[in-house]
Amino acid sequence: MIVQAAAADWIRAAPATAEIERIEAFFLGHAYEPHRHDTYALGLTLQGLQTFRYRGVRACSRPGNAILLHPDELHDGRAGAPGGFRYRMLYVEPRLIQAAGGHPAGALPFVREAISTDPRVIAILAAAFADLDRAPDGIETAGIAVGLADALAALDPSLPRRWSPPVCAAAVERARAMLHEQFDQPVPAEALEAASGLDRYTLARQFRRRLGTSPHRYLTMRRLDAVRQAIARGASLADAAAAGGFADQSHMTRHFKRAYGLSPGRWRRLRDGAPGSARATRGEAREG
Repeated sequence: MIVQAAAADWIRAAPATAEIERIEAFFLGHAYEPHRHDTYALGLTLQGLQTFRYRGVRACSRPGNAILLHPDELHDGRAGAPGGFRYRMLYVEPRLIQAAGGHPAGALPFVREAISTDPRVIAILAAAFADLDRAPDGIETAGIAVGLADALAALDPSLPRRWSPPVCAAAVERARAMLHEQFDQPVPAEALEAASGLDRYTLARQFRRRLGTSPHRYLTMRRLDAVRQAIARGASLADAAAAGGFADQSHMTRHFKRAYGLSPGRWRRLRDGAPGSARATRGEAREG
């Protein structure tokens, strides 16, 4: 959904969940008056110079910078240079960060500096913004929450060090097997919790420690494996998307391009044109 604010200004609201909202916006000059959120407001500046007053100081965010605003902190916003600014922002319920953080007494991380170049923060925010056309499911939300909680905690020296339990290999394997077997259908976070015996946040951490990726990413890659196999068998891209459990072809295409750096259509053309492939051989015979 696009909300027009002024002649050149706009706000795009992505599908939301009960715990996470995401927007992309552009403002040419003045953006908004001083206000507060009851959520964390975490974002990335994409274009231009984004300026705002936060905790009594004027902050300036450039493309590639992360913006980290704590709940209930007053701030405003405007362009800091001609040409305006474009950014994406994630609004996260504090209870989600609290649940994912695993800190004593549910302590919330507080980062004093509003602008960050921390690569860990930037990476998790970029992943959270990767697909603004669909709301994240429970598995993806848990991964985002754990990534944000850990990244913010690392920037807050006042938080006590969180104890990390040893990896339960059997629990992770039960979750992995479920994702592997049911890749072509929705896998609720509750089902993974039941299969593994771990809450979704502990599972997200242990899954990454043991397998090097998140449950959501593992599931997406299994779906893309099925897509490539279907394309290799000659299926249409729409049928390949269905075989992989994606909602539609555009959904599959977005994930395919992020995973492999090229569209599924181009991948198919390159594959079919490879020396020794059946289609390339038929083409050579016709030309010869």
